[in-house]
Amino acid sequence: MITPREAALSIRGLQKSFTGQPVYSGFDLDVKRGDILAIFGPNGCGKSTLINMAAGLLEADGGTILYDGRTVREVRIGYVFQNYREALFPWSRAAENIRYPLRRMGLGKREIEARVEKLAADFRVRFDLHRYPYELSGGQQQLVSVMRALAVEPEVLFLDEPFSALDYETTLDLRALLQDVLKRLGVTTILVSHDLEESIFLADRLLMLTRRPTMLADDVTVDLPWPRDSDTLSTPGFVALKKRCLDVFTASVAAA
Repeated sequence: MITPREAALSIRGLQKSFTGQPVYSGFDLDVKRGDILAIFGPNGCGKSTLINMAAGLLEADGGTILYDGRTVREVRIGYVFQNYREALFPWSRAAENIRYPLRRMGLGKREIEARVEKLAADFRVRFDLHRYPYELSGGQQQLVSVMRALAVEPEVLFLDEPFSALDYETTLDLRALLQDVLKRLGVTTILVSHDLEESIFLADRLLMLTRRPTMLADDVTVDLPWPRDSDTLSTPGFVALKKRCLDVFTASVAAA
């Protein structure tokens, strides 16, 4: 049970419909400060819709979304989109993409450069940030997107299937880097993924959703030790959690 003092995000009575068809009808959610919450469910169940409403990118039809009592307009939000090719400004170098939100915040040059340098060190960047996005690999472009989202020092970070367009080797590398940085910085994070393995690997808690109208199928505590690496995927604890989640998912889909 998450107390109001522990909650970074509280959603109550959320409602959303498209063309008269309900997606959410009275949905509640609390996210604990500093946790990584993964959201998993069938295609079209409303995973991205949920975080888009929470991030203020999509208007809810009803209910409340509050961050420690504040609206989304009163907090710093970071958002990493699935399609990195469209998320970055192609006319700006990678470093300029990272600097952009900091300039919008009105920060001075010294503070901006300090943040960029720190992020480059945190993520152990080995490629040239003075290159344009089209000169970088897909994994490098998505890493720049993550760095840009974290540059503003967000209170809550949203990740919408951030690795779905990347190859498996790159995904493993970025997962390891991301979990290390997020846990070290204590950033409250909400991850949407269609990959169950990824959801368990990165999360403190896994929210499993049903088909529309979307309800909670299960709320799973992921009590695997940090840090996690590729060996974690074959540990008895990970395998047991994955089986439990697969059983819930299969039963939920069958019931629908």
